[in-house]
Order: sequence, then C-alpha cells, then structure tokens
Amino acid sequence: MDLQLSGKRALVTGGSRGIGKAVARALAAEGASVAIAARSPEPLEAAAREISRDTGRPVHAIPVDTGDDAQVTAMAGRARDAMGGVDILVNAAATPAGQSRAPRFGEITAEAFWADVNIKVLGYLRCAQALAPGMIEAGWGRIINISGLNARTAGSAIGSMRNVSVAAMTKNLADELGPQGVNVTVVHPGLTRTEAFPATVAAIAEAQGIERAEAERRLARHNTLGRIVDAGEVAAVVAFLASPRSVAINGDAVACGGGIPGAIHY
Repeated sequence: MDLQLSGKRALVTGGSRGIGKAVARALAAEGASVAIAARSPEPLEAAAREISRDTGRPVHAIPVDTGDDAQVTAMAGRARDAMGGVDILVNAAATPAGQSRAPRFGEITAEAFWADVNIKVLGYLRCAQALAPGMIEAGWGRIINISGLNARTAGSAIGSMRNVSVAAMTKNLADELGPQGVNVTVVHPGLTRTEAFPATVAAIAEAQGIERAEAERRLARHNTLGRIVDAGEVAAVVAFLASPRSVAINGDAVACGGGIPGAIHY
C-alpha cells in the first residue's frame, strides 16, 4: 500500500533510539522528510547518519530537552527551517520504562512523579502546542503520541499515571484539532525489542537465577503472540497513523504490544 507519505515532513522526538528511531526510519523509508530530536547530541547525530544511509533520505538532527519550554520552541523553529514546515509530529521522548523495578506505593516521591510527567506528558503537550498551529494553517496534520500498555495494567503507578494522562491529552487534542484537519492518536506499545531489550533480559535472568533464553521465553508469555514485538513492527503501525490513509482514526488508542491475554477493550 502506498501510504502517501512522500513529500510529507515529520519530526520525531526521542528519535535517537528505540521506538522513536524505528519510527523515523519507517517514515524516511516511505519518502517523508524527517527530523529527529533527543537530548544527547552524539547518539542523535549517529542515528541521523544511520537512518539517512539506510533509506537514502536526508535526516536532520535537532538536540532538545522536551522538558524545557524554550528548547521546544527552538526545536520547532529549526525543524520548520530545515524542512519548510512540519506535517507530522511523533512524540516519543520519554524516560524509558521497565528497565528497573517500579517504585512501590510508599516509595513514590513528588520529584520522581513530576520528572516523569514533565517529559512524557507536558513534553508531548509542549511539542504539540509548538507545531499544531502550522498544521492548522496548512489544513492537514498528524500527531501521534507514543504512550504504553502501562495505561491498561497495574504494577507501575507512575507509569500508569503518565500513560493514562497521555491518552487523555490525545483525546482532548483530537476533539479540538480534528475539525481543522489534524488527526491525533495515541499508540500503546508493550514490552518491545529495542537496543535496551538485551539488558532488560539480562537483569531479569540474573534476578531470577535463570538463563537469558528462559527469561525471554517467560516475557513472551505476557502477550498473545508468544514472542516479543520488534520496534520496527510498532513503527509500521505509527507510519500508517501518520499517513493520509489513516483519516478515519482520530482520538483513539491503538495497542501494539502483541495483545494482552484475557483482556477485552471495546
């Protein structure tokens, strides 16, 4: 299927690694102009070079801390200058989840909560506020927020709260921006095979005194596919949501974690 992304201009935050990097690669492969943004300049530049080499498309690297208003404003300006505008925003910049034990109820601090929310919730909002006006002016745009299946499961209070907040923000933005040609959706990945996955498996194996292969098999039982979903497979879902062909989907959540056994969402 032609996703009609050729000539579209996309900005992906959190684009130096993981799902964000995979999304940037998928969009570039579909013919979009792409800018990636993240906090650490060196990994960001390396990711931009790698994606550009693999797809044959120019990829712009823009360092940013999405927890800072002024930096987000500057990032939006640089992206517009580099590509002539931004049609697609993919918000994926967040503190990684699942790589350490989630704090128990009595261990949660205001500092930890607000640090997480400032990046994943307010950071997503800052980016949308900075770039939506240009989409509204053009009469077309896509905003895709990468959240997570902690929105639907317990076990990490901060993770659940931040992800539910992203979903709520998405629906509110979709209702307001949809009539102006801008679709807003939220994607809920589960445990995903990224660069950080081997370290996660190793830590679980050590903690449980089992082999790494067994640790991965146990993790794979948490979804209905019986295997870990790859970042590129999540990126394929996001690429569709970023395309003009996804116009019928607005304000909704799309889960792409391989299916939670036993759960019904309707």
